[in-house]
Amino acid sequence: MQGRIMEQTINKRRVKLIIAVIVMLFAGVIYAWSVIKTPFEMFDDGVISNAAQLGINYTLTVIFFCLGGFAAGLISKHTTTTLRFIMSAVMLFTSFISSSLQIVTLPYSGNYFLLYMSYGVLGGLGIGIAFNTVISTVSAWYPDKKGLASGVMLMGFGLSMLIIGTVADMMGRAESIGWRSTYVIFAILIGIIFLAAAVFIKPPPKDIVFPEVKTGNKNLPPESVKNYTALEMIKRPSFILIFTYITILASSGNAAISFAKEIMVEVGAADSFAVTAVGVLGISNGTGRLASGWLFDDLGIKKTQFISSSVSILAPLTIVVAIMINSLILCLVGLCLCGLSLGFAPTTGSVFASVFYGPGNFALNFSILSLVLIPAPFAAILAGSIKASTGGFMPAFIILTVLTIIGFFINLAIRKP
Repeated sequence: MQGRIMEQTINKRRVKLIIAVIVMLFAGVIYAWSVIKTPFEMFDDGVISNAAQLGINYTLTVIFFCLGGFAAGLISKHTTTTLRFIMSAVMLFTSFISSSLQIVTLPYSGNYFLLYMSYGVLGGLGIGIAFNTVISTVSAWYPDKKGLASGVMLMGFGLSMLIIGTVADMMGRAESIGWRSTYVIFAILIGIIFLAAAVFIKPPPKDIVFPEVKTGNKNLPPESVKNYTALEMIKRPSFILIFTYITILASSGNAAISFAKEIMVEVGAADSFAVTAVGVLGISNGTGRLASGWLFDDLGIKKTQFISSSVSILAPLTIVVAIMINSLILCLVGLCLCGLSLGFAPTTGSVFASVFYGPGNFALNFSILSLVLIPAPFAAILAGSIKASTGGFMPAFIILTVLTIIGFFINLAIRKP
C-alpha cells in the first residue's frame, strides 16, 4: 500500500515537472529577444539605426523580470499559485498583443515608450512572476532532488533562446504568417500554457510522503535547516558572498550571449557559422543548468562550487587564448564554456536559497538571489564599450578572467549561516 502511494506521488510530480519545463520554455522568450526584435529593426544604409532603443527594451525586460520574480516572492504567502499563474498569463497575453500592434505603428510614430511599456515592463513582470512561481512550487515536490529538479526546469528556460527563437524566426519570415501574426500566436499560446499551469501546478499537500534523501546527496534535508526570513538572509555574511559569486558566475555568459556572433567573426568565422555558434551557446546554457543541478545533488555544494568556479575561469580565458592565436575551434569551445558558466548561476541560486536558508521562505529568498540578473548584464556593456575603444574583445575577456579568479576566492569564503 505504502509503495503504491509513493509511486503515485512520483508520477504526480513527474507530470508537474514536465508541465513546468514547457512553461519555462515559453517564459524563456526573454532570451530570444535577439531574434524576435527583428520586426522592430530599422535600417539606414543597411545598418540597424535603432539598436540602442531596442537594447534599452531588452534591459527593461531583464530588470522587470527580476522585479516580477521579487513581487511574486513577496505575495507568495498571501496568494495562491493559481492566481499568480493567471496574473502572468494575462500580463504576457496583453504584452504580446500590444507589441504586435507596435510592429505596425512604430515605424511611423517612432514612439518606443509604448514598446517599452508593453514588452519590457508588462512582459518582464509576467515572465518574472511565472518564473518564480514555477521554480518555488515544483521544487517543493522534489525535496530529495532539489538540484536536479531546478536544473531541469532552468534548462527549459535556457533552451528557449534556441528553440523558441528558431521557431519564431521561421514563423516571422514565412509569407503566410509574418511577424505580426507570430506575436499574436505567441500571445495565445503563452496564455493557454500558463492558464494550464494554473490548473495543474500546485504545492504538495502537507501530509504527502516523499522518497527519502539518498545518502549520497550531500545537501541538507530541509527539516534540518532553519527557515530564514528575507531580512535575516540578507544580513548574513554568506548572502553577500553568494550574491557576488553568482553575479561573477553569470558575467562571462552575459558578455558572450550579447556578442557571440561578433566574437566568432573576429577569429575568422563566416556569418553562417557564427549564427550556428549562437545556437550552440544556447544549448550549453541549458546543459549547464541541468548538469549543475545533478552535480549539486550527487556531489554536494562545496565540490560543485569548485567545478563551477573552474568553468567560470576557463570560459573567458579560453576566448582570450582563441583570439590570441586566432583559433575558430577554441573560440567555439570558449563560448560553450561561457554558456555553461551562465547556466550554473541560476541553479546555484536555487540550491543555496533552499539548502542554506530553508524551504519555508524559498520563493522570496530565491527571488532576491535572482536579482543578480540586474548587475550581471553590465558585463556585456563593459565588453561593448571596450570593444568600441580598443577595436577587439580580448581586453574585455582578460578583465572577465581576472574577475572570475577573484570569484574563486569568494567561493572559498562561503560558509553555511
